[in-house]
Amino acid sequence: MRKSDDDDETSSLIERTKRRKISVLDGTEEPNGSTSHIDQIEVFEASVKEDICTHPGFIGGMCIKCGEKMDNQSGVAFGYIHKDLRLANDEISRLRDRDLKNLLRHKKLYLVLDLDHTLLNSTRMSDITQDEGYLMNPDDPMQDALKGNLFKLPFMNMVTKLRPFVHTFLKEASNLFEMYIYTMGERAYALEMANLLDPGRVYFDSRIIAQGDCTQRHQKGLDVVLGQESAVLILDDTEQVWTKHKDNLISMERYHFFASSCKQFGYKSKSLSEMRSDESDTDGALATVLKVLKQVHSMFFDLELGENFAGRDARQMLRAVRSEVLKGCKIVFSRVFPSKFQAENHQLWMLAERLGATCSTEVDSSVTHVISTDMGTEKSRWAIQENKFLVEPRWLEAANFLWQRMPEERFPVKEVKVNH
Repeated sequence: MRKSDDDDETSSLIERTKRRKISVLDGTEEPNGSTSHIDQIEVFEASVKEDICTHPGFIGGMCIKCGEKMDNQSGVAFGYIHKDLRLANDEISRLRDRDLKNLLRHKKLYLVLDLDHTLLNSTRMSDITQDEGYLMNPDDPMQDALKGNLFKLPFMNMVTKLRPFVHTFLKEASNLFEMYIYTMGERAYALEMANLLDPGRVYFDSRIIAQGDCTQRHQKGLDVVLGQESAVLILDDTEQVWTKHKDNLISMERYHFFASSCKQFGYKSKSLSEMRSDESDTDGALATVLKVLKQVHSMFFDLELGENFAGRDARQMLRAVRSEVLKGCKIVFSRVFPSKFQAENHQLWMLAERLGATCSTEVDSSVTHVISTDMGTEKSRWAIQENKFLVEPRWLEAANFLWQRMPEERFPVKEVKVNH
């Protein structure tokens, strides 16, 4: 019976792997500090003794070192690196250690990037509204401004708009980070979006993780990223999918270019596209977060702290940068939490503390801000009387996304009218 093409490819890979010399492989390094996934497949043998195979990984159920067929393989699937590849936990640890040393020598960290609402926004062609019709008209004057950033993909029945500043962002971030794409979308969609963002395959290579690569339903995890958690930063607009890695996460303000995106998230206002507008290129979300990434990177590789980079943790640097945003502010909340809710457990209270503010349930002279949804509450009236800042909750959310204390006068609290 004739073997399938996949079996031939697997056998060929195993044979090539067995012919490698350990001494050569352990010294393999790319000039820019990145360890390509092809190299990673080839170096698995380096962790295995000549006499006893520890089965560092499998492709199609066959050990990539000795070729033995195994029915029960432990470890984690890395199908985005090679079809049907599964690596043992010890081998994952070894590869992460090896890759980190290589990356740190080139003063780089890891950056995991979400796609939708973070780097771009997509919509189905059938969801384009009448006010967005100009997007499909090649003769519309707006087409020149959108050139290179708006893509019509009829074979996917989709239109995609790249976020302003994304090209500059990727170019500059690539000098400081080895970057991954990580999306809850399907692989075919992820590859097409990666091609729009990185047509020359300069930034991501094969480091494109899609829904089928996740090891837990509705969750993203760093278990499928070949990078040490202590050296990883994440950009994503959805905090809930990173429950195990919140300390690595930078929350992004969602990019809603299309009307369908606004509708999906319950916004009743017109979308950017309907208003023939867009985010600022120089002051938008990606330009803002690039400054934060550069700051964390600079702190991580600060030579005044010595040269033992491997002992450092990017999550601590991120926490330190975040805690400066509202440093010196003391906040009391009024009519923001549900009654009988434990205030300290509310997400806005915890967010304020992460941004460096202190929070209290009672007013006193040291309070600087009252965050309220109603001007008529006792604490709101106290703030006005005592000449304290009275702001709505969006002031806190803006500080979180923009990484700076925003002018309080832009976030006034409205008076709630009671109908008798």
